[in-house]
Amino acid sequence: MELKRVVVTGLGALTAIGNNLQEYWENLEKGTSGAAPITKFDASKFKTQFACEVKGLNIADHIDRKEARKMDTFTQYAMIVGEEALQDSGLDLDKINRNRAGVIWGSGIGGLQTFQDEVKSYAQGDGTPRFNPFFIPKMIADLSAGHLSMKYGLKGPNYVTVSACASATNAIVDAFNYIRMGKADIFLTGGSEAPVTEAGIGGFNALKALSTRNDDPATASRPFDKDRDGFVMGEGGAALILEELEHAKARGAKIYAEVVGGGMTADAYHLTAPHPEGEGSQRVMEQALEDAGITPEDIQYINVHGTSTPLGDIGEVNAIKRVFGDSAYKLNISSTKSMTGHLLGAAGAVEAVACLLAINKGVIPPTINNFTPDPELDQELNCTLNKAQYRDDIKYVMSNTFGFGGHNVCMVLKKYEE
Repeated sequence: MELKRVVVTGLGALTAIGNNLQEYWENLEKGTSGAAPITKFDASKFKTQFACEVKGLNIADHIDRKEARKMDTFTQYAMIVGEEALQDSGLDLDKINRNRAGVIWGSGIGGLQTFQDEVKSYAQGDGTPRFNPFFIPKMIADLSAGHLSMKYGLKGPNYVTVSACASATNAIVDAFNYIRMGKADIFLTGGSEAPVTEAGIGGFNALKALSTRNDDPATASRPFDKDRDGFVMGEGGAALILEELEHAKARGAKIYAEVVGGGMTADAYHLTAPHPEGEGSQRVMEQALEDAGITPEDIQYINVHGTSTPLGDIGEVNAIKRVFGDSAYKLNISSTKSMTGHLLGAAGAVEAVACLLAINKGVIPPTINNFTPDPELDQELNCTLNKAQYRDDIKYVMSNTFGFGGHNVCMVLKKYEE
């Protein structure tokens, strides 16, 4: 089978550092932290009292109030970024074959706020079961893809991937595979998450996964720093329009970049901890490079998983050194989670957008909040610390996402060339 070429023709983003694509990129380039005290609930009794919340967003500006009541926050975020990506793509939905256009979305948790609210209401009541009829449709993760398909009449493959923090990259790679195998022309893909809730913060606190730097939230996400103490919870989402190349060219679409490779592996090691040697991380990068038909020397930038946890950062960096050898020292590496926080299942989508814009603009977004070098990490590596760096030779970019349960997904993007 001759595989089709797949390109990205539209983008949308909603994060703690920007409510649209332009704001997101401008603040990435500036090195802006999105972390601040939690406003969604009273977090004063929690070990972690801050997060990277979406700011100043009025859902009613984007979604009809009646429709919004049928959606958990994570689905509302999906609808907002999906609309931006479709508008950005310039697609005329009346001129496409909607049977060959689908939605593959990613969310690691789904409707956590809805689940929490409904169970809490029942527990505080008199035992009489009074549940919202939209409880289940709001809670289950697949309804984000369902709502998007219904709004735009996209009748191709439609589902949500759930692979913890690898979910969105998993979704994008799945969409890429469907198109290159000739099974679809277009996908609206990406991911969204809304985990800044009492249950979300409390649950991850119980795992001791979150930073507790309550005295200085803006600098709490510190990938590669000696004093990193856990990740910062983020929320929001991002969307990409993936399109078969000839389909995109026929309509004169602008093309951000080409998707050329993907890999998926499992650590098969631990519920929440990464493999200490980064074994699964190594194999997934090797898979993605092989799938793309390139060598380690071809990559200029890796947007790493880099969550700011003591074990995870070391394992990933060591895996990069094994995969790339001497070429590792010619790379730019950065963790944009230092600015957006960790969007869990949506992380891969917002980071894919960062990668795509890095290719287009010749700018490597920084890893901010690096104050004290970690002696256990190789200081000769270029981790793009504290300030963006500019490269005019960015051709291939890699994006890593790893999730609880040992899920690893890696994607390779390429500057578009005829």
